Amino acid sequence: MTITEDTQHTGDGGWRERFDAMIAADERIEPRDDMPDDYRDTLVRQIAQHAHSEIIGMQPEANWITRAPSLKRKAVLLAKVQDEAGHGLYLYSAAETLGTSRAEMLDLLHEGRQKYSSIFNYPTLTWADVGVIGWLVDGAAITNQVPLCRCSYGPYARAMVRICKEESFHQRQGFEILHVLARGTPAQREMAQDAVNRWYWPSLMMFGPPDAESAHSDTSMAYGIKRFSNDELRQKFVDMIVPQAEALGLTLPDADLVWNERRGHYDFGEIDWSEFKQVLKGNGPCNRQRLERRRAAHADGAWVREAARAHAANRAARTREEATP
Repeated sequence: MTITEDTQHTGDGGWRERFDAMIAADERIEPRDDMPDDYRDTLVRQIAQHAHSEIIGMQPEANWITRAPSLKRKAVLLAKVQDEAGHGLYLYSAAETLGTSRAEMLDLLHEGRQKYSSIFNYPTLTWADVGVIGWLVDGAAITNQVPLCRCSYGPYARAMVRICKEESFHQRQGFEILHVLARGTPAQREMAQDAVNRWYWPSLMMFGPPDAESAHSDTSMAYGIKRFSNDELRQKFVDMIVPQAEALGLTLPDADLVWNERRGHYDFGEIDWSEFKQVLKGNGPCNRQRLERRRAAHADGAWVREAARAHAANRAARTREEATP
């Protein structure tokens, strides 16, 4: 791997050998450590995309807060959406330790130059969608994110520990919603099955393109950022959800889904990668709506940021005055 000159490099010619030795020994890289530019760039891209996904991902579920079927459901959903906001803040903070400001990352998101997970460009049409997001979408997130707790970059790995604990709660919440619906009236069961039918394939796309077409997976794995490839994670997810679907009494919409005794895994059908690519290009059902809402929320919050800056400046001024003899 080649690198370019970077201002963080100390000028000590042995820094790269030490970095490579730490990666080989599965040790944590910290912000104070010298690191190759492509390691830093890969981390910023991945962490920013992850943070953007948490923030954009609040929208599909927040759409149902006012329409949750009971006060209990409303309270739980409010807590979950609040958790997602916190996850975004943890992750933006982790990315900032790499020298990229939160404002810069948000500008890149709002301009469409940084991505977020394709799954959040689909609509939530019924209450059952909230359950499926918890079960399938958060389940896929957990499958992807638990290995990140062992990521080679310390701030990212530490942020993921708490995030994964909270995502586990989110998945159980979604499973419980579907469990109730699947054992309810025929209309409720039909609603639950319809939601599974619509979200199953997009949830498989969450792990990214096939390994042979992934532009960043090799670099992430070589640096110990990712521990498993896209296809390995997708297989783990399918193996996990099949028995869960059976427990729910719901059917996964995949005619090719069958246990392969020789492989010790479930075989599953071919994903429509043309749909995935169209969503990434901004042509999904809700791409424009999601970004427009994010931009509007950012603009609406400008006064809060300005007030926070003014408060910080006033506080610093008072501190200087008190320190002056």
